[in-house]
Amino acid sequence: MKLVKLNDEVKKEVLKELSERSHSGNDDFTAVVDEILENVRANGDKAVFEYTKKFDGADISKDNFIVSKEEIDEAYEKVDKKLIEVIRKSLQNIKSYHERQVRQTFIDDSKPGIILGQRIIPLETVGLYVPGGKAAYPSSVLMNVVPAKVAGVKCIQMATPVNKEGKINPNTLVAANEAGVDIIYKMGGAQAIGAFAFGTEMVKKVDKICGPGNIFVALAKKAVYGNVSIDSIAGPSEVLVLADETANPKYVAADLLSQAEHDEMASAVLVTTSEELAANVKTWLKTFTDKLERKEIIQKSLDNYCYLITCDSLKDAVDMVNDIASEHLEIVTKDPFNTMTMIRNAGAIFLGEYSSEPLGDYFAGPNHVLPTNGTAKFFSPLGIDDFIKKSSIISYSKDALEPVYKDIVSFANAEGLTAHANSIAVRFED
Repeated sequence: MKLVKLNDEVKKEVLKELSERSHSGNDDFTAVVDEILENVRANGDKAVFEYTKKFDGADISKDNFIVSKEEIDEAYEKVDKKLIEVIRKSLQNIKSYHERQVRQTFIDDSKPGIILGQRIIPLETVGLYVPGGKAAYPSSVLMNVVPAKVAGVKCIQMATPVNKEGKINPNTLVAANEAGVDIIYKMGGAQAIGAFAFGTEMVKKVDKICGPGNIFVALAKKAVYGNVSIDSIAGPSEVLVLADETANPKYVAADLLSQAEHDEMASAVLVTTSEELAANVKTWLKTFTDKLERKEIIQKSLDNYCYLITCDSLKDAVDMVNDIASEHLEIVTKDPFNTMTMIRNAGAIFLGEYSSEPLGDYFAGPNHVLPTNGTAKFFSPLGIDDFIKKSSIISYSKDALEPVYKDIVSFANAEGLTAHANSIAVRFED
């Protein structure tokens, strides 16, 4: 970890190092992903099964490719009943929050002879990718599926890797069933993204692919974008804590580590106006790390992408926060709500010392699928809008068009598009 005093050079260095964690520019990986996608496009299920055998060591065929009801029932027997209840409580919170985002079709007929509007239409089919490598994330299943269900998506397909026995993590299966996933496929990696994007004999082509994954999944999503829509190219996880002298260093350190344990590329940053707080946080980071299970991953994250940045003023601190545009932002200041009014760029904002980041990951309700790697400057959390499309509605009567048709003809002629102009003018030649 690096304890530094903010200045122009430090700001430039921090922003550069954080941005370089992106998945872009990996030519070796890109070539592998392109080959996999082309194979899946050409050979469908056969290619998917072959890659599953190669990468996961599992024998998957048409007979066991789709998760059966019996497998889901078996998962319920293996999952702790208390966890099932927690999943159901979390699901309701997520559903309640996203229901407030629902938009309605509107029609405006306030002007005689003119009808304008917007029609809201849910996507037909969505593909959800769920990782199955270093850890299983049933919380991410809920966060992706629930807004899609609330938006009215008709068919939600899910793909997740299997172990060598061809089994899926039971927590993941239970979360998927509770959230209402329609079909679960035993496939992972870039081949799963290809199956969703192009369709196979057994996998229906989707309109949009959502969900996080490793570098192969991220690059595959990037490659198929345009053929289908995607949610985002998810980068490594990140948390930023903006704090003053009133913050509890023990809490701040614990919150920084909550993201550092995700993977070696995760970033954990403290921006503070208190040098004493920064020093105390550094001590607590070491104390906690020595006791935590994922110590090796945490230590690599701290060594490479942990910054404790001290600033002369709150304004300087806020400017740095807005430049970083973190996925998760915790504000632990004397008046966090007032401080929040100065924040322009953050995926999710947590206010006060009892609103730690895991609250958003698991339970509160707002979506934990968030923009990373500085993209909070122009992207938003996953939500209802990601699972709908909009069509404009335009209707003019002759009486409404007549007073303005010459204006339209003039505009079209100015652009040299005489057929456009004629399309309007021909209606008034008589």
